[in-house]
Amino acid sequence: MKTYAACEPVPVYRVLAEDGSLVGEAPDLSGERLVELYRWMVLTRIFDQRALNLQRQGRIGTYAPFSGQEAAQIGSFAALDPQDWVFTSYRELAGVMFHGFPMETALLYTMGHPEGTKSPADRRIFPVQIVIAAQLLHAVGAGWACRLRGERSIATAYFGDGATSQGDFHEAMNFAAVFRIPVVFFCQNNFWAISVPFTKQMATPTVAQKALAYGMEGVLVDGNDVLAVYAAMKRAVDRARAGEGPTLIEAVTYRLGPHTTADDPTRYRDEAEWRKWRDERDPIPRFRKFLETRGLWSEEEERHWQEEAKRRVEEAVVRAESYPKPNPASVFDHVYGTVPPDLARQKAAFERRMNRREGRE
Repeated sequence: MKTYAACEPVPVYRVLAEDGSLVGEAPDLSGERLVELYRWMVLTRIFDQRALNLQRQGRIGTYAPFSGQEAAQIGSFAALDPQDWVFTSYRELAGVMFHGFPMETALLYTMGHPEGTKSPADRRIFPVQIVIAAQLLHAVGAGWACRLRGERSIATAYFGDGATSQGDFHEAMNFAAVFRIPVVFFCQNNFWAISVPFTKQMATPTVAQKALAYGMEGVLVDGNDVLAVYAAMKRAVDRARAGEGPTLIEAVTYRLGPHTTADDPTRYRDEAEWRKWRDERDPIPRFRKFLETRGLWSEEEERHWQEEAKRRVEEAVVRAESYPKPNPASVFDHVYGTVPPDLARQKAAFERRMNRREGRE
């Protein structure tokens, strides 16, 4: 009888060392594109820090910080086309903003404004999914629809390591593999599902190796290496477009902040671990060093961009806080492209009740 032991960890794909030096083959990106990726990593880090402060001031609601995960998000979204379908959890704001989601709209969502879920008309960004792993099934459905329609578009699902413990993860993976759905599953393994460590989520040493059991390609990538993430995602996207089936990507990264602003990570996370990721593995200084060695970035450019990024974030805050108060009936909007009759009737009935209450009827 042949038995199978636990699989060894798959090798980690990396392009940049932690000191910014090349240890692999860099993807074919222009200097202008490389600088664009870096600018967005800095801009979204500043946005994240500002949003955290806004929550502490009571100006927005509960917020899920993403600092430390910018490379995983910007690098992967950079490989997508505008018409690809995007399904995220609550921690992918850096990626969706890079993809075209306005900063002020992201802030409106944290303020509980219905307009905060409205995707730009020229993008296919679904609203944030709070139910853990549910977006994976939605992505598979959208990918299947793309294939049935003969579209070039694919679907992407973003989730954390904690989502792999949900049944939706396994159902989505199996269905996508069996029917060769053009979808990319992108797991940001930041080691903590709130206070539950990765080691208590699964017995296998990696998420990526689970792809083998489903019959799809699996990739383990350094999630703090923006170039490695881009290259891994580009390959997965190209495979999906070519009809070669789905890919599971595990991007190993780390959240430097709390799970949400309702969490205190000091109660369960070792400070030495956190300091190591903050001081030695931060994706932004790593990429900056790479750009500087290539003559693509300088101290002066850094100073100017920091100022510009802060200005852009502050302008977004002003726009969000100046936004008109919502009509309560707008909760029915931005759910369907074409409003179904039953929802239209519900909205009309709701508006009639509101009018009667306010004496307009």
